[in-house]
Amino acid sequence: MAKYAHLLATNYKTLITQYLAEDIPSFDYGGYVVGEEEQTAILFLKAEGVIAGVPFFDEVFRQLDCRVEWTVEEGAYLKPNGKQEVARVYGMARNILLGERTALNILCRCSGIALRSKLVHDVQKAHGFQGVIAATRKTTPGFRLVEKYGVLVGGLDTHRMDLSSMIMLKDNHVWSSGSITKAVKNARAVGGFALKIEVECQSEAEADEAIAAGADIVMLDNFTGEGLKSAAKSIKERWAAKGKTHFLIESSGGITYETCANYFCKDIDVLSMSTITQGVPHVDFSLKIAQKK
Repeated sequence: MAKYAHLLATNYKTLITQYLAEDIPSFDYGGYVVGEEEQTAILFLKAEGVIAGVPFFDEVFRQLDCRVEWTVEEGAYLKPNGKQEVARVYGMARNILLGERTALNILCRCSGIALRSKLVHDVQKAHGFQGVIAATRKTTPGFRLVEKYGVLVGGLDTHRMDLSSMIMLKDNHVWSSGSITKAVKNARAVGGFALKIEVECQSEAEADEAIAAGADIVMLDNFTGEGLKSAAKSIKERWAAKGKTHFLIESSGGITYETCANYFCKDIDVLSMSTITQGVPHVDFSLKIAQKK
């Protein structure tokens, strides 16, 4: 069975090297204290979470000549009573401690995003919403790959990974271009057939202009739940009557885990939420050297 880890190329290893260099720019004073005796460290999960970020965690310790053995699968939803052992790290004491904080920072963040994604996905399934729920490009600089990975493990869509993945024309693009029609035309001229074009719209009139100009996706931004449902239905019916159904409708802006169900409807194809990656609590893990008896 395919694993999300198989999506990762080699660039994530460079990221890990950079993370370690940031945390250890000069001397490792603590490593001097503990030395190079072989030790075993136990990774404990101490709160509800979805295990996510395993390949990043493993790579931290691989670069430090340590070995990790997991007792649970990535993607597992766990709710321990107290704390639960989920992995062990084997290696020299100073190397384990060199990687401890970097590895935990990655795992805690990635697992928190995966948990939020799972909870949103659970709401989606409970309400039978057939559209896509996606994250956004509102991620932490230098940490996007980890955060988008957590979204996937939790069961949601990453949305575009970066500015080069899809052409999204927001209000600033439109204002700078002069009109939605001109912005779409210019985007198509350079994006060709391979890139979809999405236009952020504040009204049905703007959505109609975007569709007429050839946009693949219209984003209804910052609509209320009921306003969104009414607008999406109206737009789809109006263009279906003209024989045009090539476009998707996305909704975004101010949608949270607590309110997302208010936006579910059959006329919405994509629901995007920045709160999948922003303001998400970390999952609590700790890594403890096993005391020898």
